Amino acid sequence: MREADFQSSLPGGEVRCDLCPRACVIAPGRTGFCRVRRNDGGRLVALSFGRPVALQVDPVEKKPLAFFLPGTRTFSLGTFGCNLDCAFCQNFELSRGGYGCGRACAAVSPEEIVRMALSRGCRSISFTYNEPTVFIEYAVEIAKLARQAGLKTILVSNGWINPAPAAALYRLIDAANIDVKGFSEEFYGRLCNATLAPVLRSCEFFRNECGGHLELTNLVIPGQNDSPQMIDALLDWVEEKLGADTPLHFSAYFPCHRYCDSPPTPRETLFSIREHAAERGFTRIRLGNIR
Repeated sequence: MREADFQSSLPGGEVRCDLCPRACVIAPGRTGFCRVRRNDGGRLVALSFGRPVALQVDPVEKKPLAFFLPGTRTFSLGTFGCNLDCAFCQNFELSRGGYGCGRACAAVSPEEIVRMALSRGCRSISFTYNEPTVFIEYAVEIAKLARQAGLKTILVSNGWINPAPAAALYRLIDAANIDVKGFSEEFYGRLCNATLAPVLRSCEFFRNECGGHLELTNLVIPGQNDSPQMIDALLDWVEEKLGADTPLHFSAYFPCHRYCDSPPTPRETLFSIREHAAERGFTRIRLGNIR
């Protein structure tokens, strides 16, 4: 196991993880909220390093990215773990899973990930499926090798990360799709056990300071984040901070994980959002999860 980056030693053998705003204080032998960063004798180790649980070749549009290397394939990987706990998580088997669950996880080095991507004719490597922030050490090493090999890197993330880790990872990433799950702190606190402000900061940092290609996804949940006021608040922020040319993906929700109180998102809701955003001058709008 690799020692984790972004940690601070505390009295009594405890360790604070400085990776994300949760700032978990972890006792010896325990893991943080994400379930993949463990206090091993007073030092934090990254259980996810070199231990992917999902490896697959995908069309880049599946990330979703509509305006980055369209028509190409991307080598996708994910591990266990997430630093959020969204009640409506669409991939909870990985995000809330852990390495003690009995699932076999073969070791795959960063070098082997790059070789696999090249051998399958992929133009990029995607960090996806679960939250890549929690396997930052693995992602950083892969991204450095990918750049040397002429491969692009893609991040599919919730954006809930502290500034120093974001600087270490985001500067190595060519394109990202960041989820802005609902445009209010109340929504994030109640349904994601998190906060909105760090997500917005991450979006601005990646687009405006790192110069990366950024697309945003908003999972539209009836009765929760689909009000005209909340959609307009999101559009107002995107227009002011990122620009109306920012690609926006509005996706349909389906009952999943712990949240089944809302019905599936009607197609008409997404069509209405797309029309409204277009009337406001947004030029690159995509709808997702429409059957």
